[in-house]
Amino acid sequence: MRDLIKDPLWQADSLGRPLPDCTHACAVSLPTWDSVIGYEEGRDKVVKKLETGYPRFFVHPLVKRLFAKASQEVAETGKRAVVFPGKGSAQRAQRYVERHHNVATRITSYEDGLQALIVPEEAYGMAMEYWRHTGEIVSSRQAEDLLNERECEGVSSVILRQHLAETTGAALDDHFVFESGMAAIYTAYRAVLNQFPGKKTLQLEFPYVDGLKIQEKFGSGVVFLYETEGEDFDAAVRRIQEGEFAAVFCEVPSNPLLRCVDIPRVAEACRSGGVPLVVDDTVASSINVDVLRYADLVTTSLTKWVSGKGDVCAGLVTINKESPWAENFRSFLTEETGDGCRLYKGDVKQLIDNMRDYRERVQRSNENGELIADYLASHPAVGRVWYPKLVTPDEYQAIRRDSGGYGGLISFTLKQPRKMPRVYDALEICKGPSLGTNFSIAAPYTMLAHYFELDWAEACGVSPNLLRLSVGTEDGEVILGALARALDLG
Repeated sequence: MRDLIKDPLWQADSLGRPLPDCTHACAVSLPTWDSVIGYEEGRDKVVKKLETGYPRFFVHPLVKRLFAKASQEVAETGKRAVVFPGKGSAQRAQRYVERHHNVATRITSYEDGLQALIVPEEAYGMAMEYWRHTGEIVSSRQAEDLLNERECEGVSSVILRQHLAETTGAALDDHFVFESGMAAIYTAYRAVLNQFPGKKTLQLEFPYVDGLKIQEKFGSGVVFLYETEGEDFDAAVRRIQEGEFAAVFCEVPSNPLLRCVDIPRVAEACRSGGVPLVVDDTVASSINVDVLRYADLVTTSLTKWVSGKGDVCAGLVTINKESPWAENFRSFLTEETGDGCRLYKGDVKQLIDNMRDYRERVQRSNENGELIADYLASHPAVGRVWYPKLVTPDEYQAIRRDSGGYGGLISFTLKQPRKMPRVYDALEICKGPSLGTNFSIAAPYTMLAHYFELDWAEACGVSPNLLRLSVGTEDGEVILGALARALDLG
């Protein structure tokens, strides 16, 4: 996770501690507002300096080498190989490509259980769109081991699922681990559609970008309610009670507006209407909230707070054993994962290592998060702050654990929005598109996630000048000092 665009701040965190080696980094440094725009627009002066990036959006150099090797070995002239982690994901990608392009494709087995989808050059972008949206990706560690013809000494996934069970409260066999957080969400989405084919899903609150994209691009479509209050929310609850939807999806809290749906009310409506409820707890973490008592399925990006180092991608689906569809979901997810885990064994080992101080890290980020949210809320230059304690405190309290905090993610805008680029450039913490690491990260979220649909995002209440802070475990006063200096310069 070292400097990727000559940003000295990414050599160490705010306390001067060296950041993880970037060989398997899950983020990228974008130290200036202009570099963010250059990244989104694909400008050479930015893109050519990138060594790596978030794996779904930026093909890791080791994975790129694996693609090239597979193309050379199994693809015909004029075609390319896109390597997927298994036969199922390759077949789904093949259907996606062929639905959007009138081209012939084929699948062939590759090394170590991987599958290569062979596509014409003009269809490569569509295959990578599937890769990006669904998160069914090949790990850079697996690519590295294959390229070096090296056998990985992994660790049993049972150990990982035992550790996860200690924080979720569910049985070990109700945990299913995937190659990314989006792969977990996509699989949960497919699981509910398997129960209710032909029905639309309902998305409550403004979600992380690809959480909505998979509902728009796959299945039978989605009804999207970006604010859950007033008459519109009441109407949505009635539609849930009438059994209209294949499932209800939401995040607690949402990303990036940190708002919470009234989960008990939605859960009651779902039970009444026979509609599964799928809740993502990534932003808060299972240390802080317990949504399993309400949801039928809980999804979590293990890449974030659970890992903490930004050097491994993984996702989790947890089943509520009391769900009316528990057995059906368990059967579906077991078929998808085999032994309950699709994550590469080298990544399993790394994630177990990273989890050793998971609870302590989250608790430290809780303390820092609340400190900084309170500071920003009282700052004269700040226009609005989004944080669970401040925006939907009652709804958050309904799912908060007795020992839980409000989390380490905060979003804010300025009273004079045009000053945000200057503040961002001056902010002396790491900057880029990720969250949940030990070190703090600032992200101009809307610019990164919705650059080509800024007007739409703004119409949903998400400002183009919103800055999201993922607060790490540094001394809170150090983070406050960095914010104070940047806001003064702005």
